[in-house]
Amino acid sequence: MTFSEIFKNSFLEQMSEFSLIDSMIALVAAFLLGLLIYILYKRTFKGVMYSESFNLSLILLTLLTTFIILAVTSNVVLSLGMVGALSIVRFRTAIKDPLDLVYLFWAIGGGIVVGAGMIPLALIGSIFIASILWIKSTVSQKNQPYLIIIHSKNEKAEIKAQSILFSRSHKIRLKSKTINKQETEIIYEIQLSDHDNAFINEIASIDGVTNIQCVSYNGDFNE
Repeated sequence: MTFSEIFKNSFLEQMSEFSLIDSMIALVAAFLLGLLIYILYKRTFKGVMYSESFNLSLILLTLLTTFIILAVTSNVVLSLGMVGALSIVRFRTAIKDPLDLVYLFWAIGGGIVVGAGMIPLALIGSIFIASILWIKSTVSQKNQPYLIIIHSKNEKAEIKAQSILFSRSHKIRLKSKTINKQETEIIYEIQLSDHDNAFINEIASIDGVTNIQCVSYNGDFNE
């Protein structure tokens, strides 16, 4: 096909064929895929504040991408205009968790694949991605990292508190130690496999410990 044939009416009419049934199937498949992403994101979210609007946007983003691809693949003129229109779009929303980017690209990529008519590929790829994210979430729940902040008046209390931490956690790392004339502040990064925080009361009862805090830590544990 030569370049001039692209602009013939016969070619444009052929590219403008529209199947209502195929489009409905693609949109339903995109909705189901977006619903899968929605449920998995809600079940595996480990951040501080869950955003329902962001999660709902994943479903809408999958549907939006699908019908854009359906329109692009059915009309060559519309596809050229769509490329020009989308080239001016800029996304400026700050993404704090890198996994949020994975869900965003999953929604966009899934919508593109479904809109291109490759629904089995979208299904197989989504199963693999969902399995990896679910396994990662399960492992993270069993090994939750925490920050333990201890204020002590003397070295003896510091040693006792440290021995209790080592007896309760299989992974422990000193993050910082601040010493002044009144007391010493020590921050430990620990990992608990059973979410047992009863040792906090045990450390708080040590003579010389003035304050102790246990904070859930969303970062990765550093060896």
